[in-house]
Amino acid sequence: MRPRIQFRHLDGIVLLDKPAGMSSNTALQVARRLFRADKGGHTGSLDPLATGLLPLCFGEATKIAGLLLGAAKAYDAEVRLGMTTDTDDADGALLLERPVPEIDAARLQQALAALTGHVRQRAPIYSALKQGGEPLYVKARRGEVIEAPERDVHVQSIEVLAHDGPRLSLRVTCGSGTYIRSIARDLGEALGCGGHVTALRRLWVEPFRNPRMIGLDALRTLAERGDEAALLEWLLPLADGLVDFPPVLLEPEHARRFRMGQRLRDAEWPAGTVAVYDQEKVPVGLGQVDASGLLAPQRLFNL
Repeated sequence: MRPRIQFRHLDGIVLLDKPAGMSSNTALQVARRLFRADKGGHTGSLDPLATGLLPLCFGEATKIAGLLLGAAKAYDAEVRLGMTTDTDDADGALLLERPVPEIDAARLQQALAALTGHVRQRAPIYSALKQGGEPLYVKARRGEVIEAPERDVHVQSIEVLAHDGPRLSLRVTCGSGTYIRSIARDLGEALGCGGHVTALRRLWVEPFRNPRMIGLDALRTLAERGDEAALLEWLLPLADGLVDFPPVLLEPEHARRFRMGQRLRDAEWPAGTVAVYDQEKVPVGLGQVDASGLLAPQRLFNL
């Protein structure tokens, strides 16, 4: 019988390089057990087929998981034209196969331009979006007829890295809620032949533009040999997830009042969402500053 894991309170962020073939939640639970963290969350699901950056938040860092979920992201995607699947990726069943026409660079760029910017995008029917309180993929697996919702997304750029007949390599920079599978599907339809994602890798998530990632196998090796110091080297402080917010530094009495949920005012503070720190540069919380300099607590950290 395996010894029971002694979980502990642990605060911080791990930049996981998620392996292919595993759900984001499974990857989170494996990493949480390896770190023995009593509380954890991830910052937006990657498809099982996908690899790459999955920020994991432990302890107090789970309070900013939603902020990272809404951040800009970048992906490298491999697309196969001429084949449509029910999941819009290679894990799905083939629905339709069509010949791939000759596609020159100008036509390809024209099709990609229509998918770039602020666009309406229809989600894949096999997705975690909920309808009637239930994920779409659950309904799809039961064979229900699904009208996948459309929503506004922002696709900052789509760069063609390679184009060889029916195969495309794309680099996509986009905002929250964008489905790369939908881009592949819609691009294929615009070209008259259909398409789906065959490989997908997330490169970065703001504010982690140049992430130092670690895989589950490497984490498992460190945990199994009991190298606690080396394991914790991969745990970033919560503050690393706040670097894109303007900082507000509070003196001890003001920090105490902020921690109690009280509002403070200083006309010099920048308007908008700010990261609040005490004099030791320990994050106290997130706050909202209005035009008059009134700081209202939004989210408090117990560090």
